[in-house]
Amino acid sequence: MAKVQGVRANQLVGYGLVFGLAGTGDSNKSVNTIQSVVNMLRSFGVLVDQTKLQSKNVAAVMISSKLPAFVKSGDTIDVTVSSMGDAKSLAGGTLIQTPLRAANGNVYAVAQGPVTTGGFAAGGTGANVQKNFPTVGLITNGAIVERDVPFQIGANGQFNLALNRPDFTTATRIAEAITQRFGTIATARDPGTVTVSVPAMFGQDVVGFVAAIEELRIRPDEVARVVINERTGTIVMGSNVSIDEVAVAQGGLTVKITKTREVSQPLPFSQGRTVTTPRQSVNAQEGNGNLLVLPSTASVGDVVAALNSVGATPRDIITILQAMKAAGALHAEMELI
Repeated sequence: MAKVQGVRANQLVGYGLVFGLAGTGDSNKSVNTIQSVVNMLRSFGVLVDQTKLQSKNVAAVMISSKLPAFVKSGDTIDVTVSSMGDAKSLAGGTLIQTPLRAANGNVYAVAQGPVTTGGFAAGGTGANVQKNFPTVGLITNGAIVERDVPFQIGANGQFNLALNRPDFTTATRIAEAITQRFGTIATARDPGTVTVSVPAMFGQDVVGFVAAIEELRIRPDEVARVVINERTGTIVMGSNVSIDEVAVAQGGLTVKITKTREVSQPLPFSQGRTVTTPRQSVNAQEGNGNLLVLPSTASVGDVVAALNSVGATPRDIITILQAMKAAGALHAEMELI
């Protein structure tokens, strides 16, 4: 229901080169790839002519990763490698040492290792076969953390709990449960935040105090909600959806239009022409309409059973629920996805 505010992952990104590709790397049209190779070789004291460099075995890539909270220097994290040029596949390639930076520009990890794509691409002039996306790969434990992310719970004697789904009642219940267990140390500051002061007995064991809070049993407030997916006809209703007494009529009017052609044939030797005349007939049939009075109920099962007894399909039920909401008989939030 909630998490300690500030405990989160940080996004890392970097630019690097994948070597060892079997002719599936970037073409000479990718100027940035050629320039990156030249700059890398120059750092090793090797000077090459950029115009004569072939880069089909090399691909320029972007590396992305998430730095989890509380990781320490020396830990390893997974990285995702994505081609940014016109490479056909990264299968079999190896990422060369690449620094990963956060939004503040600091380097927090360094990535390197063989790229696993889980797919392939093969073909010739007339046909091509591809499985999954070989231009995106993964390096498991491919980055080494070089810098810790400083964070201390309860540094100033208190911390905040951030609710995953802000709600006045849920925030109040969390504060009351903490107060009942540890004394008056929690306050619901707003529907999404509960401020907790660290008791003196847990001054040297804040982690244990947070673990004790996690064990508290709290019943969250449930909002009456009906979620409708009109494309698939899916309806999901919460357990506390209720309706007032309402009458629902379900029926249909079928209109059938038939087109025919009549042929007018002239008399012999009258020098007339054969003429066809279109004619259409309209036939209207009204089906047997069902009228049902739904009693006031607080059970979602009763609502569904009553609507099914009318003979309504899921798509019909969507229309009926919308009409009931407009009439003020349905007490629930309606969300369309």
